[in-house]
Amino acid sequence: MSKLVVRGRKPLKGEVAVGGSKNSSVAIVPAALLGDSVCTLDNLPRIDDVRVFAQILRDLGAQVQMDGTTMTVSPNGFASYVAPFDLVRKLRASYYLMGVLLAKFGRAEVGLPGGCDIGPRPIDQHLKGFRALGAETAVEGGVVKLYASAGLRGAPIYLDIPSVGATINIILAASRAEGTTVIENAAKEPHVVDLANFLNAMGGRVQGAGTDVIRVRGVKKLAGASHSVIPDDMEAATYMMGAAATGGDVLIKNVITKHLEPVTAKLREAGATIDENGDYVRVVGPARPRAVNVKTLPYPGFPTDAQQPLVAVLSLADGVSVVQESVYENRLGYVSELVKMGARIKVEGKAAIVEGVSRLMGAPVTATDLRAGASLVIAGLSAYGTTEVYGLDIIRRGYELIDRKLSELGADVAVAGE
Repeated sequence: MSKLVVRGRKPLKGEVAVGGSKNSSVAIVPAALLGDSVCTLDNLPRIDDVRVFAQILRDLGAQVQMDGTTMTVSPNGFASYVAPFDLVRKLRASYYLMGVLLAKFGRAEVGLPGGCDIGPRPIDQHLKGFRALGAETAVEGGVVKLYASAGLRGAPIYLDIPSVGATINIILAASRAEGTTVIENAAKEPHVVDLANFLNAMGGRVQGAGTDVIRVRGVKKLAGASHSVIPDDMEAATYMMGAAATGGDVLIKNVITKHLEPVTAKLREAGATIDENGDYVRVVGPARPRAVNVKTLPYPGFPTDAQQPLVAVLSLADGVSVVQESVYENRLGYVSELVKMGARIKVEGKAAIVEGVSRLMGAPVTATDLRAGASLVIAGLSAYGTTEVYGLDIIRRGYELIDRKLSELGADVAVAGE
């Protein structure tokens, strides 16, 4: 297994540019199949999830070309409503193919999603939305089968929880349905807005993205379009945490500071000095962080994807912090790895009680999921001695060029096992 070898106690200093949003990209790339001509997508992150999605589109018959952070997708040859199972199981976001294929062909067969092990990934809200639009649904042998014999028709849909995945999937399916779909209690995350902007550039009619009521007026055809993906707020948040944990001074460029407000507020509360101006944020870490309490919530609350990196910071804080995870059931499974490094953390249900220590010690640890891997890297950067973070392939699913970017910030990191 590949690993990142981190020799700690070197404050992060310098500038780093954030790549495109992973969460936006994994919705927008499959959405490009809805167009009747070529789509050009720019500012895509150079991560494994994007590369896997590109191959999925090729297997479905589309023509896909990659040039750095730019992808062109031509629907010529795209004729299959059956997604390749072996590739689908590698990605959580592969379930967006359900909405795309259903909109395009009136039917879809997509394996249940894979990705990080952070708890159950129920798709009941997705299926509820598809049924409201007129589709029959079934799950057979680990494959979701959808069929709209009479076509898709717009409908009012109330989500029991503001699920990002369900919101996006319903928008995708409804984009070419007959009539208007109204999604209430919709997710408001920035990548929902990014997808809506892309669909509208293709000729779609999506209104209200970013609020809890989204209206989708279906259209008969969508054209090709060009779109630049928004910056990755969680990559930015991770480098912010790294600066805070190491007492560093990092200027993070190519960000939308509005998307970072929940993280910025908590890091300031923890003692970091933060300067921001629209498209950059500078974080100067404290000599030692202060303890803070936090609960993960849907946007604009504190993001679940930033919870694990924050716990790495709080493991060094002066005092006791309480971190409550309200989104995913198993997202505290990585705590035992931090404990190997000397952290004092006790898990009680879906809460972590973090008693800050004055120092962490390097140790061999394993990334249990993408953001857990980021947490362990941050811990290793601040720790005495050497930390070996196994599971680099998992971390690379969401962080482009992480070893290179950390090295440019003065970290002593090296890749091994490849």
